[in-house]
Amino acid sequence: MAAVDLASTLQEPGRDSVQQRFWRRLIRHRLGMIGLVMLIILVVSAVFAPLIAGIDPAVTDLRNKNEPPSAEHILGTDAIGRDVWARLVYGARVSLSVGLVAVGIYTSIALVLGSVSGFFGGLVDGVIMRFTDVIMCFPTFLLILTAVAVLPPNIFNIMVIIGIFGWPGMTRLIRGQFLSLRSQDFVTAAVATGVPTRRIIFRHILPNVVGPVVVAATLGLAGAILTESSLSFLGLGVQQPTPSWGQTLTNALMLPVLENMPWRWLPSAIAIAFAVLSMNFFGDALRDAFDPRTNLD
Repeated sequence: MAAVDLASTLQEPGRDSVQQRFWRRLIRHRLGMIGLVMLIILVVSAVFAPLIAGIDPAVTDLRNKNEPPSAEHILGTDAIGRDVWARLVYGARVSLSVGLVAVGIYTSIALVLGSVSGFFGGLVDGVIMRFTDVIMCFPTFLLILTAVAVLPPNIFNIMVIIGIFGWPGMTRLIRGQFLSLRSQDFVTAAVATGVPTRRIIFRHILPNVVGPVVVAATLGLAGAILTESSLSFLGLGVQQPTPSWGQTLTNALMLPVLENMPWRWLPSAIAIAFAVLSMNFFGDALRDAFDPRTNLD
């Protein structure tokens, strides 16, 4: 019987109180709530981009290129007359899509490898961990950069590549959780009573690993967005005419643009910082809410 189940068996009201304490601690985390509001704004902007932008981000108007902010274009236009506001809003879709899919891919890989490694131990653990160590010897961004340079630069490949190379850290986290939990009494009792291995992993141990995994995935989402923006900045990420925050910064590298046309690069820079801060704030709040040793009450 899992730890969460054991608590509910011994004291049924205790389970509700644990959940209530979690939500209370989460709500009382001020920076976390600020991050959550920022994250909601980002998600709403991405989902309702056509309504919020009001214009196609790929439409060009050479007669109004490099125009400063005005009533018609609230954040001005770029070098070929595209609306900066529209590209900023649609860029949120790209960043969130890449982040969510990439994190989903490497979390799935990490759950499989970390669970198997931590539960079975021995030779299986040794093989998986040595392979993980080899991958971690190389800088993750360098591996991603190499793979992106070989494959065609498109949003699908970016998602898959970031997901494939992002799993080692979370795998070690999940393995550590399994190593700790498999020695607990509720796991020993389940093994002794003949509970199938699959049920022990998925029903008894894995639910107790959800908290750290959710926190790591939330923080990893910010890292994935930064990676996509960096790749787009280098010209190896999302390609024109698809809008991307990193791509917008690349188009504004010339000194005259940096000095005299801040509307072409500053909104994207602020958007990247906004997205990363929101996820880091909320991830920190989740971590503190899951950890009973943190005094938020």
